[in-house]
Amino acid sequence: MNLIVPDWPAPARVKSLMTTREGGVSQAPWTGLNLGDHVGDDPVHVAANRARLRRQLPAEPGWLRQVHSARVVELGREPNREADAALTRQPGQVCAVLTADCLPVLLCDRAGSVVAAAHAGWRGLAGGVLETAVAAMQVPPDAVLAWMGAAIGPQAFEVGDEVRQAFVSQHPQAADAFIRHPASPGKWLADIYQLARIRLNQVGVQSIYGGSRCTFNEEERFYSYRRDGVTGRMAALIWLE
Repeated sequence: MNLIVPDWPAPARVKSLMTTREGGVSQAPWTGLNLGDHVGDDPVHVAANRARLRRQLPAEPGWLRQVHSARVVELGREPNREADAALTRQPGQVCAVLTADCLPVLLCDRAGSVVAAAHAGWRGLAGGVLETAVAAMQVPPDAVLAWMGAAIGPQAFEVGDEVRQAFVSQHPQAADAFIRHPASPGKWLADIYQLARIRLNQVGVQSIYGGSRCTFNEEERFYSYRRDGVTGRMAALIWLE
């Protein structure tokens, strides 16, 4: 199993990682370490993959039913897991989000008192999932650190004008995160990492790390829904020791 360990100055008691597609038992088209139980893969294979991941963790992750919303749940307090971000203040509870092009964002505070994981596809991002997660942490935003995991890169994320308008109407500077598609009139190439930075900056989060990978172009390492359609899911996870 090949894992990504975030390179960010999180406190020592904050632990985090992101899985890749490498090292699992799923067969094509989910080949590798598919952790999604909602994508048509053999449930036995998904369970085996999750068991491999579980050996790296202090507890079973608090898996969410992700719906591209801005809802945040606090693990251990809310039974309804239909949400796109989770947080915890309790040691040993593991926040997790699943992605395959959407942007996973891990959050913690400098004191190591709270951690969160957010699933930021463009709908959730435009809907305020990052802002809601930061607010739910209940710490000063300038004390928050953010790490952006692997997502679809700016050379591959093709969107329509309605997506651009959804962001620019809220933050005019978001226009800088879009360039006209050179081969598709009326289409844009979007930088989801830049869009996330803008929104985090707007609520006072300045310490932002990661944001250099492309799930679409790195086929051997990452799942990509845009590239493959039927595919697996990776996990980004964070917890307190």
